[in-house]
Amino acid sequence: MKIAPLLLAGLIGGCAPAGDSSAQAVKTPSRPATAERALAIEGPRLAFPVACDIGKTCEVQNFVDRDPGPGAEDYRCGSQTYQDHGGVDIRLRDMAAQAAGVNVLAAAPGRVARLRDGVADISVKAPEAPPLAGQDCGNGVVIDHGDGWETQYCHLARGSIMVKQGDQVAAGRPIARIGLSGNTEYPHLHLSVRNAGSMVDPFAPDMAAGTCAAGAPGDGLWAPEAAKAMAYKPGAVLNAGFAATPLTMEAIEAGHINAPMLQSPMLIAYVRAINLQGGDIQKLVITAPDGAVLTEATQPALDRAKAQYMFFTGKRTPAGGWKPGSYSATYSVERAGKAAITQTFAITL
Repeated sequence: MKIAPLLLAGLIGGCAPAGDSSAQAVKTPSRPATAERALAIEGPRLAFPVACDIGKTCEVQNFVDRDPGPGAEDYRCGSQTYQDHGGVDIRLRDMAAQAAGVNVLAAAPGRVARLRDGVADISVKAPEAPPLAGQDCGNGVVIDHGDGWETQYCHLARGSIMVKQGDQVAAGRPIARIGLSGNTEYPHLHLSVRNAGSMVDPFAPDMAAGTCAAGAPGDGLWAPEAAKAMAYKPGAVLNAGFAATPLTMEAIEAGHINAPMLQSPMLIAYVRAINLQGGDIQKLVITAPDGAVLTEATQPALDRAKAQYMFFTGKRTPAGGWKPGSYSATYSVERAGKAAITQTFAITL
């Protein structure tokens, strides 16, 4: 799948999602045939392009693929990308968040050069999804920042574009809302950066093509606040909470989950994590109000990297129901013998 520069006749390009728990399956536009160049020049200073809070209401799902061959590596030599991915994916927690409306923001001042609207918001996995017909980017906007620099914003919600061709926009101006248009199965913004028509990795614009560095700082073209928000993580928890019944990935993606009550059939704790690595060991423990362990579960070590992974555990409601109080759950990921991710969440019954 490739997301090429938007043409006046319409945006062209693509992005695909990670819809299952198997290896890095989330896909978006790939780099153009003209390989990325090592840049020793100043580009536009980029602001964070989504009105969301990293770590709370959104996460970075994918970075640019820097491996020129059949493999895939992000700028830190990690697996948070997939083959030929040519941009940055900022993902919302679920479709309920998308439906509520999350603005896409201009990353730098410039002129709206091209745009497209009218592509349906529908997962490419839906049986009724129409053919993409080259519109993998879905609804999108391209902003020209001068000196050959431009940014492209893909998978926007149909009918949400707030600018028109020729408009001058300031950094941070809302230009549309995140949608589900084009080649994707979950709501996110795909942001591509180009200079003179060639893809640029905004986290490592000066790094030689085809290379990565485990300790790369990743500030790149980003303004300090944006760089701090998108600091590289060893994976992340996208969703976590409690439910009254066992869950599916589709239910978590929809975002409408029935919370348990004192007399619910079960007490389930669930997590959907993203960007896990092969060998990761996941554990989920539920603790009762008195501090006693109610139940716990451990997943076998992952056989390969996972773009996303759903994990839940729970217990049937005892006769007479649950005792009132605060029930907590702790999710942890052990990687190479060390804690990589830990998150605790709670519910009061």
